[in-house]
Amino acid sequence: MKRKVLVLAMVSILVIGSLVGCGKTDTAGGSSDKLVVYSPNSEDIINLIIPMFEKETGIKVELISAGTGELLKRIESEKENPYADVMFGGSHSQFVQYADLFEEYVSPNDEYLVEGAQNKLGYTTSYIADGSCLLVNTDLIGDIKIEGYEDLLNPELKGKIAGADPASSSSAFAQLTNMLLAMGGDYTSDEGWDYVTKLVENMDGKIASGSGAAHKSVADGEYVVALTYEDPSASYVRDGAPVKIVYPKEGTVFLNATSGIVKGSKNLENAKKFIDFTISKEAQDAFGTQLTTRPLRKDAELGDHMTPFEDIYLIEEDVDYVNEHKQEIVERYIEIFTSLQ
Repeated sequence: MKRKVLVLAMVSILVIGSLVGCGKTDTAGGSSDKLVVYSPNSEDIINLIIPMFEKETGIKVELISAGTGELLKRIESEKENPYADVMFGGSHSQFVQYADLFEEYVSPNDEYLVEGAQNKLGYTTSYIADGSCLLVNTDLIGDIKIEGYEDLLNPELKGKIAGADPASSSSAFAQLTNMLLAMGGDYTSDEGWDYVTKLVENMDGKIASGSGAAHKSVADGEYVVALTYEDPSASYVRDGAPVKIVYPKEGTVFLNATSGIVKGSKNLENAKKFIDFTISKEAQDAFGTQLTTRPLRKDAELGDHMTPFEDIYLIEEDVDYVNEHKQEIVERYIEIFTSLQ
């Protein structure tokens, strides 16, 4: 009789132990202390947000960093048995191309995002944005007025404008589509492409080796103005370099960085908490004050090195069109550039 009781007690302990062990996974959406995040983000973003999230929630993050395309391909190859819970980073268009890999989830914090940043598709959450801009060296500019794209055609700026190649630089391509939209109203108008032709001519055939070289050449005093983007430009302003940011008066396009929950996530509730956290007031304030990224909450704080959205004339890119016609746009630019050499 004692032997039977002992066996039953051992079985009970094993059952209880297995139930407790199950509490460390989330295959059914239950409790967990783990989250696997795939991210192409910079070290600055990772080193800020991940520790904040871990401290706030007690959840331990396993981070796997690589390029956006590589990570999306990995998620696709793992879709029968997902390893990642969250894809933290990537463009809206890239998420659309892999829509079937992501869970439907709209964060309760989504309502606090600025117009145009809300989760309209049901599976992508935007958390920061970056926009095209002009970076001007204040020591070199003198009396030359630069308020927008039209001012770059000033003959006094010939050969003094830095820019990268839209065929090889994503930020330079974003700048190209921005100016086509701002100067011509769309991506095919003669007005927009006529402007591009005149600008390339005024750049005097000088193309930087990459996007980094373009903005650095202005900060270092080699060029007067650069066609660049906000994140590195704001870092120069924050650090006291002799530069200023000009958002073209004809209009500036901001493109959002997005995140999403991987379909079949084994830590689903934690994945939701992470998405919620990236657009929480705490995280968005940190983006706006500690980094040079652009937070998307309406009530987010901004450091003095960042210009409020309300002081920038914003125009909206037709993302679907640009994605479908990217090669055509690049080829037309190359044709113009080549013809002027």
